[in-house]
Formats: sequence, C-alpha cells, structure tokens
Amino acid sequence: MSRVTTPNEGKPFQGWDRAKPIPAPLALHRTPVVEAWTDYNDHMTESAFLLAFGDSSDAFFRMIGVDEAYRAAGSSIYTMETRIRNLREAHIGDPLALTLQLIDHDAKRLHVFHAMTNEADGEVLATAEQILVHVDMQAGRSSPFPPEIAERIEAIAKAHAGLPVPATVGVPLGIRRK
Repeated sequence: MSRVTTPNEGKPFQGWDRAKPIPAPLALHRTPVVEAWTDYNDHMTESAFLLAFGDSSDAFFRMIGVDEAYRAAGSSIYTMETRIRNLREAHIGDPLALTLQLIDHDAKRLHVFHAMTNEADGEVLATAEQILVHVDMQAGRSSPFPPEIAERIEAIAKAHAGLPVPATVGVPLGIRRK
C-alpha cells in the first residue's frame, strides 16, 4: 500500500508577491468527488471530507512557503485538532470548491476555517475548523514560524481581518439538552 499524497505534492513554493492582493477567504483547492471517496450509502464518506480539507490546507501551506524543500530542511506544519461539520451529501462527480479563512495565529499556531461548497448549486456541504502547529521535526516539538513565513501569515491575517468569524467557530461539541 502506498502513502497518502496530495494533489499539490511536488509543486514548489511559487514565491510571495507583497504587492499582490490576498483573497479573503482564500480559494486554493477545487476537486470533483471521485468514486474512491464514496461509501456504501453512495455518498462521500467522512474520511474523504477530511482528505479534501487536508488538501486545501496543503495548498495553503505551499502558498506561504511550506513545501517539500521546506520540510526537507527540517520543519513542517502539523494538525493538532480538526472539527468537521457535515451539512449536505456529496456524490460522485460533484464539483467541490474549498475556501480557507485564517481566524487567528500566534508565533507557532494557526487557527483556520474551511468551507466546502458544491460549485454546481452553491450549497455549503461541510466546514472544518483546525488548529495547526509549526514543528521542528528534528527536535520533535513546536517551534516559531521563521520570519518570512510569519510575515506571510500576518499579511493573510490582515486581509482576512474584515471577514466575519463563522458562527460555529469555537462552539463546544455535545448533545444539546432542552
């Protein structure tokens, strides 16, 4: 069995243009639902939602300069926590468009919010909220983003500052009792 790969694997960092406007939110990943992502209910299975959100995160990482060369030098970004809200079904061939909003950040961590939309009808199918951490892989622990990456993250944060925080961000998980 082979390892999981992303659609962006092998694509190097394309550089950062400080003068280029930053979209709010970022729209870095599109994909159709493939048969391998469907289950016995004939719709996209829960693990495939996480895979698609992960591919969106990977596109974001490459945008800020975290690619194979960056990881080969000993650092990466790891996922600490993910919460997925499934709102609608997705089926084979449905065109998915994913967006990413930077909610918050500090010297080592990122708080991001993804939305997955069916491009054919505009319906939001799922959302994901993630806490990500920058890691020194040799030390096996979190570490601050290097200055050039921190500068890019700060620029994205400024571009996203005017976006409303989605209502589900930070909402506790549990069974609501009346």
